[in-house]
Amino acid sequence: MEMPVEIGGHAPAFMMVAETAADVSAREALLDRAMGPKRRKKSSEKLRRGRRPSEGLAFVARDASGGVAGTVRLWDVRLGEGGAAALLLGPLAVDPSLKNAGIGSALMRHAIAEAARLGHAAILLVGDAPYYARFGFSAEKTGSLAMPGPYERHRLLALELVEGALDGVHGTLKAAGRKLKAQALTSAA
Repeated sequence: MEMPVEIGGHAPAFMMVAETAADVSAREALLDRAMGPKRRKKSSEKLRRGRRPSEGLAFVARDASGGVAGTVRLWDVRLGEGGAAALLLGPLAVDPSLKNAGIGSALMRHAIAEAARLGHAAILLVGDAPYYARFGFSAEKTGSLAMPGPYERHRLLALELVEGALDGVHGTLKAAGRKLKAQALTSAA
């Protein structure tokens, strides 16, 4: 589903669209510019490695020339011992030259709306609470959950799309999504 985004009261400057295979190299280059090489060592990456994003939940923001200006993807995870299904959001990134243009916020709103439309119950992420609070994320229901590997506990945030979806969950998040085919592993790393 394409969504034109008006930024600064002007005609739509960016379009939120489903990511395609043709976007992979541009997305990876954007992530390297925005987050640096250490991005591959994060605990969230352990849950994404060797997996495909959740069906219908990988988006890019295209600029007027069709270039990739931003990206966000959501991943299927299981929540600890009970194994409840949820999504892990990330990475969210915008080309550094376009920071503060509203692209990241537009990608977040689009991703959350699509996850809700597709019937998902909750989204988790590791990020800055002051930024993500505006979208409804908080650490209120993540105290009994953990990431695999090192992370800052106060940065594990969640948003319930279905009220009560995170009640009583506990344990370490586990990858649950569709696995990548062997030949795709090298290009997706």
